[in-house]
Amino acid sequence: MKIISPVLLGLSLAVAGSTLTVAQDASTTSPLPKILQFTIEYTKPYKGGAAHDKTESAFIAAEQKAKFPVYYIAMNSMSGKARALFMTRYDSFADWEKDNKLVDSNPTLGAGLEHAALADGELLDEVDSVVYTYDEDLSFHPHSDLDKHRVYQISVFHVRPGKQKEWREVVKMVKDAHEKAGTSAHWGMYEIAFGAPDGTFIALTGDPSMSAIDLGYSEDKKFVAALGGDEGMRKLDEKFGDAVESSHSELFTVNPKQSYVSDDWIKADPGFWRPKAATMPAAKPAAMAPKKPTP
Repeated sequence: MKIISPVLLGLSLAVAGSTLTVAQDASTTSPLPKILQFTIEYTKPYKGGAAHDKTESAFIAAEQKAKFPVYYIAMNSMSGKARALFMTRYDSFADWEKDNKLVDSNPTLGAGLEHAALADGELLDEVDSVVYTYDEDLSFHPHSDLDKHRVYQISVFHVRPGKQKEWREVVKMVKDAHEKAGTSAHWGMYEIAFGAPDGTFIALTGDPSMSAIDLGYSEDKKFVAALGGDEGMRKLDEKFGDAVESSHSELFTVNPKQSYVSDDWIKADPGFWRPKAATMPAAKPAAMAPKKPTP
């Protein structure tokens, strides 16, 4: 696999945060979180869309009623299996534990979340959860303005056992070439902590629109040139194959109807995060047929 664009080595949180845990608010100036907790909901065939929006809105309603500081971003898949990803951020595992205790101390909220989960479960085939920790050395110009992200690319890498050193050399080669070429590439790299095989890494890249993907592809030639041309790509491919057992990339879009975000985010872009329901134009009265003259 050739790593020559943000699409192949980059992504921005495509995944999930549990609706049963609390996350600190993510401001546009905050650094990337040290811990990401992802909840992945695999929907049954044709049970996504508006049906899933409705069941997820019950979680949001319960949290809003309790004024609960659970902030998470929901994303829906545009590739691979149909699924929704919910992303929650933490500065430490202690913060995560503290937030979970808030749920236990609020029986009304707990009951509301449980009721919402029962309805939501009718639409789901499977639910999974994974936890990752941030690796600053493997990241490249990461963006922390999550409130502006509308599309996410997620690249998953499974590093071979005993090949961590080689993996880091591969990423350094890619970072150096992007830096030299002056591309728009950026990503935050996270390593698995719980819920998946050791040696799993995800590169996360979020952008305001899918046009960023087009830009990434258009910069491939600059990247290859900065890497050293065909010979440089050959060396990278060789090192990548030696260090990485498998990899794949996925594409997601943010779903504001399934996301629970802070008031600051909503005020900054209410048209996206809390759009008003579209109103149907009033139907025009049917034209009356002319009366037939009476004989």
